[in-house]
Amino acid sequence: MSNSSAGNGSTSFAKLGVPGDVVAALDRAGITSPFEIQAATIPDAIAGRDVLGRAPTGSGKTLAFGIPMVVRLKNARPHHPTGLILSPTRELAEQIRRELEPLAAERGRTIAAVYGGVGFGAQLKALRSGVDMLVACPGRLLDLIDQGEVKLDQVSIAVIDEADRMADMGFLPVVKQILDKTNNDRQTVLFSATLGKEVKVLTDRYQHKPVTHEVGEREPDMTRMTHRFVRLDKTEKVALTAHEIRSHGQTIVFCRTRHGSDRVAKQLKRYGVKSGVIHGRRTQSQRDNALKAFVDGKTQALVATDVAARGIHVDGVDCVVHFDPPEDDKAYTHRSGRTARAGASGVVISFVMPEQLKDTKKLQRQIGVKCEFEDPTPPGELDHGKPIITPNQGNGSNKSGSRGKGRGKGGPKKSTGRKRSSQGGGDSRGGGKPKNRSGGGGGQRRSGGNQKRRTR
Repeated sequence: MSNSSAGNGSTSFAKLGVPGDVVAALDRAGITSPFEIQAATIPDAIAGRDVLGRAPTGSGKTLAFGIPMVVRLKNARPHHPTGLILSPTRELAEQIRRELEPLAAERGRTIAAVYGGVGFGAQLKALRSGVDMLVACPGRLLDLIDQGEVKLDQVSIAVIDEADRMADMGFLPVVKQILDKTNNDRQTVLFSATLGKEVKVLTDRYQHKPVTHEVGEREPDMTRMTHRFVRLDKTEKVALTAHEIRSHGQTIVFCRTRHGSDRVAKQLKRYGVKSGVIHGRRTQSQRDNALKAFVDGKTQALVATDVAARGIHVDGVDCVVHFDPPEDDKAYTHRSGRTARAGASGVVISFVMPEQLKDTKKLQRQIGVKCEFEDPTPPGELDHGKPIITPNQGNGSNKSGSRGKGRGKGGPKKSTGRKRSSQGGGDSRGGGKPKNRSGGGGGQRRSGGNQKRRTR
């Protein structure tokens, strides 16, 4: 059984035990054939068994846990949801809500998402009206529990999505507090891209004889990417970043800090490169707008912090730039995995300053990539200040490295390029009042083949 973008052609949702009305709703959305993780887990989940699923990010996990929840869930009273989906990031929480809302409506179920970075008003209104399926970031949910607005004693199905990401972001203690408040007889479904010791802690404590399904590669395939390591001085970074964006097309630039991300985006603008920024201090609307502009081709770069590395799921990313070095080999893998997705190729460029050479050589050994350090492009070839050509302008290619004729303030023309599939993205820290612990952004799932919708 292959994990291909065309889905699993040997079966159908109906054969998996999905009721006809839900199958019809999926069909209307152009989703006719399940992906491998869906085919593997949906029958067990519909049967009420605890499920432990491992599958790569973007493999269709939202429907894998969403369809069974929609099928099995009972209606809820105000403040007492019967289904709970925990998400590490706000973008992912919102995307899960949007994706499952049509299926929930088909069954007469309500769904809402609660997360930080926005006010409490709309979320409180939904909870007081009654929410059957509650998608939540752990911090905001705990805030609402403390305020008496949410009680979890009626939760019969609990899903922990991106469990390894929860662990990376330090959410496991809060996740445990939340699960301890749910019904002891609940069904617990856990999905993760990796099954490490942190995930095992949750499985041992909260699942009963889980059925385990593992699908696809455990980590992004580093061999599908072209890896480059460029030795340079700090003063050369921004000009070279602009040059690489011109050469390759849609690019995600990773920085270590929020302030650094803002600074790089401003500096890229001086080189004629339009970019958006995603990090924890940006409001939810700012983050959503930045991602949408990138997906729509209106900006050529997305500048993001490390915590966004697993939360940004966009097809068609041509290049990843490690503007600042990753914290470790795991961070390098997660950052780099934003390109070369769904069988495509991609370029990963790491900027290395002289004092970072030793650590970078160690990193290369850890990730199994062996390549020479390059010298940067000569300054005369960087075309300082020239406006960028957006995808599909000129000769219709974003790979040609074509340059605009103007200099200085002449910004890029509006892109008429192809749209790319958005799958969320974001950060771990929510804002809002009152002071809260609320989590941040992320997104979901792969598309292709018979599943005509771009996001899963």
